[in-house]
Amino acid sequence: MSATSPDPAAPDRARPMLDNPRADRVKAVRALAGRSARARHGQFLVEGPQSVRELVREDAARVRDLYVTEAAAERYGEIVAAARAARVRTHLATPAVLDAMSPDAQHVLAVAEPRDVTLAEVLAGSPRLVAVLSRVRDPGNAGAVVRAADAAGADAVVLTAESVDVHNPKVVRSTAGSLFHLPVVTGVSLAEVVAGLRGAGLAVLAADGAGEHDLDDLLDVAGHGGTPGTAPRGGEPDAAVGARTPGAGAAPDLSGPTAWVFGNEAWGLPDADRALADAVVRVPIRGRAESLNLATAATVCLYASSRAQR
Repeated sequence: MSATSPDPAAPDRARPMLDNPRADRVKAVRALAGRSARARHGQFLVEGPQSVRELVREDAARVRDLYVTEAAAERYGEIVAAARAARVRTHLATPAVLDAMSPDAQHVLAVAEPRDVTLAEVLAGSPRLVAVLSRVRDPGNAGAVVRAADAAGADAVVLTAESVDVHNPKVVRSTAGSLFHLPVVTGVSLAEVVAGLRGAGLAVLAADGAGEHDLDDLLDVAGHGGTPGTAPRGGEPDAAVGARTPGAGAAPDLSGPTAWVFGNEAWGLPDADRALADAVVRVPIRGRAESLNLATAATVCLYASSRAQR
């Protein structure tokens, strides 16, 4: 590099240092922690080096502004270099300013635009593994499931309309960047999701501690006799809601295209939601634990399908 060549890892020093924690810009960024401000401005916060790194690497066009302190810019030079290469506006700010914008950002913060993904777009990609969150309200759990789905190789995650906002800062942080790795659909009803997934050839399995099928038993026979999309209660799907009428049928085959439905942390899936699924599956508990955390159970189920599909 010549003496006159700019350092690609250096922030844009042509912009003035942001040093007033009470400035309007700082207040506007901080306000994006609230849902109403996110909806009004069509922007959300991405906090911390891991999440910001993945955002800039995967979809830099969505980044409106990047804020870093001098120390963070030096420590995470690869983030700044990638942002500059993508012509992202990069601002130096004092630690007090970054702390005022977000106490959880570790002095690396981006403001980004949401990516709207429709269920039709996901189905057009012929998905084989999808996680569906129905009425999941806890942001940490929702983010952890998105991260687990990404790790297990899922093709998409769907959050029903009654679930937490996926752009809630805690959800975004909890995904550790996985939010930018796979499509995430929001704002749809469970009935619409189930009908669409089943129509695309996926078996829809509800995860519930009282399920009639044991996950380990399904893994034992995966690819050797289960029939994807065939419910234990059998019958034909209801065209309006995708539910199946009672009857006899084979156990689901985890080796086939599968969507897992996970319910609320406190009360799980209501009877009406379980009735929409092709089968209800329980994760076996062999110790004395009363139950599994939602994100833990989701991880076990998603990895079971991932293993069976391999």
